[in-house]
Amino acid sequence: AASVMALAQPRDLEQSLALGRRRHNELCRQKRIFDARSRIIGGDTEAWDLQVRDQKIKEATEKARHETFAAEMRHNDKITCILEGRERRDKKSLCKAINEFQQHFQRPEMRREFDLSDPLALRKDLPARQSDNDIRNTVSGMQRFMGEDLNFRERKKFQEEQNREWSLQQQREWEDARAQHRSAEGVCLKTRLQFDETAKHLQNLESATRKAVCTAVKEFNKSQATESLERKIREKKQEQEDNLAEISNLLRGDLLSENPQQAASSFGPHRVVPDRWKGMTQEQLEQIRLVQKQQVQEKLRLQEEERQRDMDWDRRRVQMARTALLSERQQQRQRRDLRRALDCSNLSLAKEQLMQKKYMEEVCTNQPTKDYFTQFNTRSR
Repeated sequence: AASVMALAQPRDLEQSLALGRRRHNELCRQKRIFDARSRIIGGDTEAWDLQVRDQKIKEATEKARHETFAAEMRHNDKITCILEGRERRDKKSLCKAINEFQQHFQRPEMRREFDLSDPLALRKDLPARQSDNDIRNTVSGMQRFMGEDLNFRERKKFQEEQNREWSLQQQREWEDARAQHRSAEGVCLKTRLQFDETAKHLQNLESATRKAVCTAVKEFNKSQATESLERKIREKKQEQEDNLAEISNLLRGDLLSENPQQAASSFGPHRVVPDRWKGMTQEQLEQIRLVQKQQVQEKLRLQEEERQRDMDWDRRRVQMARTALLSERQQQRQRRDLRRALDCSNLSLAKEQLMQKKYMEEVCTNQPTKDYFTQFNTRSR
């Protein structure tokens, strides 16, 4: 690796850098062409820009409208809070006035029939009769009898005067209550009129603000349209100039003229410039086809060798399997013969044992035991 790096020339390094740069440019070009997300070739960029600009204008208008509505809602909420606070204060003051009126003019002891339900009536009560002229002496008390009512006229006149005073007092109280009610209604009406004037003023301000916003948006849209039209004219003019320059360069250049000399590289006759190369010559094509044929023949030869090798291995595997099968069969035959011989031996031993058993039974039946053992030992010998 060190010798290879030592033999590298500056020209080779420049060539490798140029090749890497061309590869990077080619990858960038493919990304611009084949990536559907970032590709702009074949698309209407002007229409896209116009859509984006219209969307931004629409969003700005919508945002201004929402802000206006939000300000209006905040203002209405503030007015509602003020009105509710005033209404609560009015209700509170009215309830306070009613309570004060009841405490001052409608106390329990000021009622006409309070003496009938007074809890301290017994403590305040006087004796049944203090004198002969006591007005509390009724008929049921049996303190004064018929013909003894000498103060009838004064008493009746006093009662009439008292009734008249009570009636006048009720009328005055009723007039005062009505006057207070009218005053409260006047204050409430005045407050409502002030609220209406404030709401009308706020509505006028809101209308003026909305008109100003609409005017500003209209002017902004108009300026944006004018600017867009001027930019489109400039872009179209620049595009026409660029197209004319590109067409002129292509017609005068070596790309469309297909000059084969333009692909010649400065690094040697065996190298070409990839972005200017128009194809190989017939001699180069014939050489490539010849090399391809040689590669095909070499591949066929290798395949044939591999096939022969596979066939040899298959034949060996079959032969080994056959040998193993024959060996297994031979072992099975040997085991079968051994089993057969063992069965014959066992059968003969069984027969001999059976005959010996029968003989022993006969000997036990016919001869004494000693003779039996003697004969048995002699036979065994």
